[in-house]
Amino acid sequence: MGMKPTVVILAAGMGSRYGGLKQVDPVGPSGETIMDYSVYDALRAGFGRIVFVIRREFDEVFRTTIGARYAGAAEVAYAYQSIDDLPGGLTVPEGRAKPWGTAHAIRAARHVVDTPFAAINADDFYGRDAFRRLAAFLGEAAAGGTAKPRFSMVGYRLDQTLSEHGSVARGVCGVGQDGLLVSVTEMTRLVRVPGGAENREDPARPVALTGTERVSMNLWGFTPALFDALESRFPVWLAAHADDPKAEWYIPFVVDDMIRDGAAEVAVLPTESAWFGVTYREDKPRVVEAVRQLVAAGEYPAALW
Repeated sequence: MGMKPTVVILAAGMGSRYGGLKQVDPVGPSGETIMDYSVYDALRAGFGRIVFVIRREFDEVFRTTIGARYAGAAEVAYAYQSIDDLPGGLTVPEGRAKPWGTAHAIRAARHVVDTPFAAINADDFYGRDAFRRLAAFLGEAAAGGTAKPRFSMVGYRLDQTLSEHGSVARGVCGVGQDGLLVSVTEMTRLVRVPGGAENREDPARPVALTGTERVSMNLWGFTPALFDALESRFPVWLAAHADDPKAEWYIPFVVDDMIRDGAAEVAVLPTESAWFGVTYREDKPRVVEAVRQLVAAGEYPAALW
């Protein structure tokens, strides 16, 4: 039996649009958070270790209120996303107040992850099937044998990821005949319309979509080879964005660049799992009801831990 894969949970963000530390907002019948369900699904799919990427100032409260509940179920470790965690010799540009985005958050785990790993958002409900597919893929990735790094991304149907309460941003995926990711196009104002969806970044020229497109919900499968790529590419990105105090280095940008450079291939793992998330405060009742139905159907116990 090889080493079990790790799940890296990106929990450093405070959810500015939602207001508050939404990772600890209960949605389950016994006070479970969305993150509780992700950990439960990951462990039953075969993941063996949990790494939380958090802000150092939340370390104590996070460990005692969240990390402690998983201690008996799996090994738990922590990594810290910090604005000044930069490659050698680089300094934080003047005016910069916030960390650097999801790619930077994953990079923060480089000292505590040495197995194939999944990277997930703390506040997204991904579903059992998604974790099962990722665990199977990462088990194969651990065996190696490919000339270039082989990563994966779970692809959801766009129409299963929209909010009824406002526009959302999604990475819309181009997928080749071979099931490999060709491109990720960030669309930032996606709304549901009859018969599909529209991207309304330019209201005068909305982009029509069918709703069946595969989108990235930041559920990725990587090998540790990613960390070397992050280390070499971060200074290049920083140099290009040093003057923008709000620019964020998102993991889809890195993956897209690696595909274009021929530096990695990324398998899209399609899932019919429904995705749930609380983008807007008004989304929460829908998530609570969806979880209640899954518990009623026997997919989850009434109390997880």
